[in-house]
Amino acid sequence: MEEISRKAVERFIATSAGASSVAIVGSKLLSGGAVQENWLVDLEIEGGPRAGRLECVLRCDSPTAGVAISHGRSHEFALLKTVFDAGVRVPEPLWLCEDKEVFGRPFFLMRRIGGTAAAHVLVKDRRLGGDRVQLAEQLGRELARIHSVRPPQAALDFLPQYEDSPALHRVAQHRAFLDGHHTAYPALEWGLRWLERHAPARGLVTLCHGDYRTGNYMVDENGLTGILDWEFASWSDPHEDLGWLCAKCWRFGNFAEEAGGVGAREDFYRGYERESGRRVDRDAVRYWEVMAHTGWAVIAVQQAERHCSGEENSLMLALTGHIVPELEWEILNMTEND
Repeated sequence: MEEISRKAVERFIATSAGASSVAIVGSKLLSGGAVQENWLVDLEIEGGPRAGRLECVLRCDSPTAGVAISHGRSHEFALLKTVFDAGVRVPEPLWLCEDKEVFGRPFFLMRRIGGTAAAHVLVKDRRLGGDRVQLAEQLGRELARIHSVRPPQAALDFLPQYEDSPALHRVAQHRAFLDGHHTAYPALEWGLRWLERHAPARGLVTLCHGDYRTGNYMVDENGLTGILDWEFASWSDPHEDLGWLCAKCWRFGNFAEEAGGVGAREDFYRGYERESGRRVDRDAVRYWEVMAHTGWAVIAVQQAERHCSGEENSLMLALTGHIVPELEWEILNMTEND
């Protein structure tokens, strides 16, 4: 973190925390993050209710414009506060800064939680996450708590409201992007047509995380420590999140463990059902798994375009585009008999 930015961030935190002074005694940019940047920030706070050492994460936009449907930092901060108040296991949201003069981009700080979110490690190293039956159940319970948030919510009035079914709403979003893109993707169009023909009617609508998967939660050796990354949250069918976690594309090669590559699907469902008091519609989850592969393919195309257009020179973004054929194959495989 540059010295000028460091001093400006320190002043902002001191004012927000009601402190006499704040010193950033350590900062480190985390790897990854095609849409956002995350910095580990260690604070020494003098005076005020949070005096002492405080370990935080500073979260801001990536240097270029992100995925079109992702939320900005002020909206993500509001989402984090809402679910924190609803009892969801998330990092405590601390302070939001929308003044670009401070850090060059809007950002917020949240309390740091322990563990790792590295999906490729978690699916292979069974020393992480504790008992895997309990981990799958924990993931189900936390998701049910997220889905306890229902519209309307004044703090979340930036989330679009709509009258059609969440499934058809999502199809329309993906089709609008593909219709305006310079390259045709026939297999994705096939998937969208299948999703349109089989779309479930509008039923219960709740807050949905939108990217509830391995890689977006933290675990330590004992179990789940927190849910991360709320930039794709929306009002939707709760089965969307259930299908996203169970989709084959988010098992990171550990295909036998159908709940995010870390546990059994039925263990995940059991935790959800016990916390929510509602039965999981297995057929609806399968539908949303097809949607998950289609949606991730669209995002992958968007990410690759950021590199190919010259907007951002990034090997990670370029490689993301190479997963699209695998996703197309899975869409065709799941829909060929319907």
